[in-house]
Amino acid sequence: MKINFKKLAAILMAATFSLMLAACGAQGAQNEKSSAKSEGTTKKSKIVVAYFSRADENYGVGVITEGNTSILAKMIAEKTGADLFEIKPAKAYPKEYKPATEIAKTEKEEKARPEIVGTLPDMEKYDVVFLGYPIWWSDLPMAVYTFLEKENFKGKTIIPFCTHEGSGIGNTEQFIKDTTKANMKQGFEMRGATAQNSRDEAKTEIENWLKSIGY
Repeated sequence: MKINFKKLAAILMAATFSLMLAACGAQGAQNEKSSAKSEGTTKKSKIVVAYFSRADENYGVGVITEGNTSILAKMIAEKTGADLFEIKPAKAYPKEYKPATEIAKTEKEEKARPEIVGTLPDMEKYDVVFLGYPIWWSDLPMAVYTFLEKENFKGKTIIPFCTHEGSGIGNTEQFIKDTTKANMKQGFEMRGATAQNSRDEAKTEIENWLKSIGY
């Protein structure tokens, strides 16, 4: 039998070309899957923990060097990898507890917006804001409203957390939503004495809460 070498070579070349196309197609599909998987696992929300906290003399814990809310804010930032921003009034409150509460009460009655210091965070960088504060007279400290009204929270998610000595979080979640029109997630509350004096317990509760809301 006479073999047509030209025809055989053409058949072999066609088969080789088909195999190469199939391999390229499979590799391309695999690359697309890997890329999609990579994008899905690496894209993370940009988070900032903004908080107001007061040290000095506090109810239930005496004179302290770090505010109760500050302790929780740093735990949350450490666990989530978030940036930190402290909301600081330009004029400090008295170191003594009672005079500080009297000023806070007057500010609330007058709906004051105390000046705050420091460069505000660029909210364009963040998707999620953990907002921390003590409960003062069943409300946010007025300096927190100053912060909320200076920033643009459109399209952002705010997750509140607070310290108190018996009142719980109260209606502050609704106050925040009304002020910012942001999306809200379940807040967290803890007694200031627990945050200050039982830090292992506080850390465990914070971690459990973060896990429950997906962090």
